[in-house]
Amino acid sequence: MSTAAAVQEPELPLAADDFSALEQRVLRAVELLKTEREARSAAEQRVATLEQRVRQLTEEASNTAAQVETLEQERLLKHLDEIAG
Repeated sequence: MSTAAAVQEPELPLAADDFSALEQRVLRAVELLKTEREARSAAEQRVATLEQRVRQLTEEASNTAAQVETLEQERLLKHLDEIAG
């Protein structure tokens, strides 16, 4: 049994070192997770902002297309009036 006790004693400092290394890895993982969550939140906010801007630009484009159509119709009517008159 003394052999088993001798084998276990060196493992204790190694286990403490392993625990410390594991603790450091966990802390790094927590920091990485925190950083990634912040980046994801920022990306989601940017996506929401860009989606709103796309909707706004789509609406503006639609309004502009309607105005162009109205102006073309007015021009055509004016041209027809000039021909008829």
